[in-house]
Amino acid sequence: MPVYTYEGRTRAGASKKGVIEAASEAAAMAALRAQQILPTSVRTKPKDLLAGLKLPQSGPKTRDLVIFTRQFATMIDAGLPLVQCLDILAEQQPNRVFQTVLRQVKADVEQGSTFADALRKHPRVYNDLYVNLVAAGEVGGILDTILNRLAVYLEKADALARKVKGAMVYPVTVLVVAAAVVVLLLVKVIPVFQKMFAEFGGALPGPTQMVIDVSEFMQAWIVYILAGAAGAIIAFFQARRRSRAFRYRTDAIFLRMPIFGSLLRKVATARFSRTLGTMISSGVPILDALEIVARTAGNLIVEEAVLKTRAAISQGKTIAEPLAESKVFPGMVVQMVAVGEQTGSMDAMLQKIADFYDDEVDTAVSALTQMLEPLMIVFLGGTVGTILIAMYLPIFKIADAVK
Repeated sequence: MPVYTYEGRTRAGASKKGVIEAASEAAAMAALRAQQILPTSVRTKPKDLLAGLKLPQSGPKTRDLVIFTRQFATMIDAGLPLVQCLDILAEQQPNRVFQTVLRQVKADVEQGSTFADALRKHPRVYNDLYVNLVAAGEVGGILDTILNRLAVYLEKADALARKVKGAMVYPVTVLVVAAAVVVLLLVKVIPVFQKMFAEFGGALPGPTQMVIDVSEFMQAWIVYILAGAAGAIIAFFQARRRSRAFRYRTDAIFLRMPIFGSLLRKVATARFSRTLGTMISSGVPILDALEIVARTAGNLIVEEAVLKTRAAISQGKTIAEPLAESKVFPGMVVQMVAVGEQTGSMDAMLQKIADFYDDEVDTAVSALTQMLEPLMIVFLGGTVGTILIAMYLPIFKIADAVK
């Protein structure tokens, strides 16, 4: 669809400039008048010199979506028309992909679609949770309230994801650095010592000979080892993406891991509680809410437990009974959910559970970091120290012979 630049004045007399998409210049002027803007100039937007270069562009990040949601809620609360809000937010959006999505949403709304239906056409930006909450807000006439809840939910969900990534990235980074240092010593440094020892002749001490043998093996096979490791990592993630059975088995293993399993279980509990609590407080029916919670769980074991809970509720059972049978969620969570059902304050109880487990994740991540840091230092120092001592043993032997 052609894009036009325009200049005009609002009813208050303020000048306004911008761009607008329309089928023709006349359609653009009609759309501007519908937005209560009197156009004084409408021209076809000149083509960008770099338009032919198709550079890869990333979609909106969670932070972009949070800012959009908060600003949109403020504008709706101030009484601005929906189309005008979308136009303003699209104009000031720095992310080109997100800007294009907002313009398409605006065009769909102008053509008569509901806001939720317009968002549903862009699942990569707006997931089922976002769309269903917006739909509930439109039906109930509380769209600004729903959008504020969504912004809070997105911020806390993003903070939770960052905590987990931080807990995983630290040990992986240290291990990669340690492996790189060891490989560098074996491939580049040890051969220098090996030549020097060969010139002196004589048998080498056992530890030194072992390190030299490992160095020779690494020099001959390092490319194949690195290629095999990269291939194994890629194959693992491809198998998780394509095979649901493989993903189910690995998800079960992750939850049973001695250290990280407990952390992942707390994260899943916090995500489940906050998502379900947000949807219930926004007026989404419980069965629809549980279906969306299952799809956004991030772990197939948790997803299966939530879907079984949904099936049990549809047969007349309470939420607490199937949650307890799944043995995925802690007993405290089940008891608090049961109390929430009995008192009619399920949404408030779920938010309290989510806040509690957010703090638990904080504590677990801090404890994990404090535990892993000395272990990694000991591992790296011990490995490098062993290699250096093995290389210096023949030097000490030569020094004794010289004396």
